[in-house]
Amino acid sequence: MLTAGVDLAAEPRGTALAVIDWSEAPARVVELELGVGDARIAEIAPTVASLGIDCAFGWPDDFVSFIARHSAGEPLQRLAAERGESGMEWRRRLAYRETDRAARARTGRWPLSVATDRLGLTAMHCAALLDALAGALGPIDRAAGGVAAEVYPSATLRLWGFSTVGYKTDAATRAVLFDAIGERAPWLDLAPVAASMIASDDVFDAVIAALAARAHALGLWHRPPAESLERAGREGWIVLPSVDLAELAPVPGRAPA
Repeated sequence: MLTAGVDLAAEPRGTALAVIDWSEAPARVVELELGVGDARIAEIAPTVASLGIDCAFGWPDDFVSFIARHSAGEPLQRLAAERGESGMEWRRRLAYRETDRAARARTGRWPLSVATDRLGLTAMHCAALLDALAGALGPIDRAAGGVAAEVYPSATLRLWGFSTVGYKTDAATRAVLFDAIGERAPWLDLAPVAASMIASDDVFDAVIAALAARAHALGLWHRPPAESLERAGREGWIVLPSVDLAELAPVPGRAPA
């Protein structure tokens, strides 16, 4: 089995791609690239069991409705009153997707809002990437029912019990985190890519995204509840592993779920 992870940026120069081979122990990173274009990602996609992409696959339904109706000139008071909300409560409803609320319930932290934080350009890039992937994979299920899956590396690390404080901005912190992952996952050979992971948070997150993709490929993740499935198909759904890192270890004869 191969899984891939993409740390997506607004432009290719900040986008990283990692591919992990799980066919035998130890699992190993067989592709690691920084400065990756959509065509390269689309080329890799059909060869892997899961492609984890670190970016929101869509925008909140409530935000999309708000933008359309505001553009049409509808009074804002009417939009808020429809839900019986006002002020910050209403604005938070617009800012977050159903999967963001589910992620907060599991991790204790809000994900960055695709509607209000500095993710807009990257999310626009992701929309274009999903179109490119559809050419290689067929229609993309934003609820992670196919090969492509929305992942969240920092939340994944927290669920596995790792501290994520400062790792995005400090190489020394990434080195400590790298060593901690190595201790917990002796079945994963990261030594050949250590320097690259420590030097670049984009590369680091691409590898973690490929680990989250392993959980997705094995079916070991928290799926959207039935009542949220249709909405997740529009907004996207973050694949959060439902098992500890140790459960991803290569096992002879183990097949995707």
